[in-house]
Amino acid sequence: MKSGNQTHASEFLLLGFSEKSEIQFMLFGLFLSIYLVSFTGNLLIILAICSDSRLHTPMYFFLANLSFADICFTSTTVPKMLVNIQTQSKTITYEGCLSQIFFFFVFGCLDNLLLTVMAYDRFVAICHPLHYSLIMNPQLCGLLALGSWCISVMGSLLETLTLLRLPFCTNMEISHFFCDLPEVLKLACSDTLINNIVVYFVTIVLGVFPLSGILFSYSQIFSSILRISSTADKYKAFSTCGSHLSVVCLFYGTSLGDYLSSAATTSSRTSLVASVMYAIVTPMLNPFIYSLRNGDMKGALGRLVPLSIRTITGLS
Repeated sequence: MKSGNQTHASEFLLLGFSEKSEIQFMLFGLFLSIYLVSFTGNLLIILAICSDSRLHTPMYFFLANLSFADICFTSTTVPKMLVNIQTQSKTITYEGCLSQIFFFFVFGCLDNLLLTVMAYDRFVAICHPLHYSLIMNPQLCGLLALGSWCISVMGSLLETLTLLRLPFCTNMEISHFFCDLPEVLKLACSDTLINNIVVYFVTIVLGVFPLSGILFSYSQIFSSILRISSTADKYKAFSTCGSHLSVVCLFYGTSLGDYLSSAATTSSRTSLVASVMYAIVTPMLNPFIYSLRNGDMKGALGRLVPLSIRTITGLS
């Protein structure tokens, strides 16, 4: 790299986890396994929902979108990390770094908004069951999904475009396994006030507001469940939102842990580990949560897997 400041960086260095080759070999195997499990699990969820007409309902429509978002979310960062470990290279181009930031925010925000929409779906199903099919009609479901995509893209564009104005210094080392926006902003040679304002704005609009909507929906859901006299009906009502609630707690618990660790300490290692939990591990666990806690999903997967095996065997 040239000495002195520069207005356009050619590449960044992703320091990742460790310099030791034996540890990198273990990390490669670990993250490759997690990625394959995450990709396969979410893909099976999508295929099961598409192939089983009994799952053509609003809840599973949003779940299919969530699984697709999770596949893209992990694919934004993990493949590049695996390539860098395998080739013993740490570089990522300036354009590649901006692309990572853009798509990481798109699919991260999309996860957040889809979880909010799914909470609203559960709210209507439990609090207004007689009007559920009328309220959650296909047109509204399509608009909610499309709106989530559009808002996520616009929010990510706002984050990424404001980054284009920044010049970067000669120290291009990012203490992370991907181009994390806060880490990239630390390398800027000019004032990042505008960027920080945009980050806080997007966080409030696409983070705090959706979380408030989820909390409100579940406050109404729990209030309705408590008014049910039958214990069996209470359990049935709660079981319809148990999987979603588990995913919400996992997603916000790990992402909040990432935020708090970044705010409480300057250690990039702590932030790195927290990011692994919410950006890689959580998308892997989501299919297991929905399949293990949902009888309809287990049945659909049970029918899909043998069919896939028979199809592959027939083709071979």
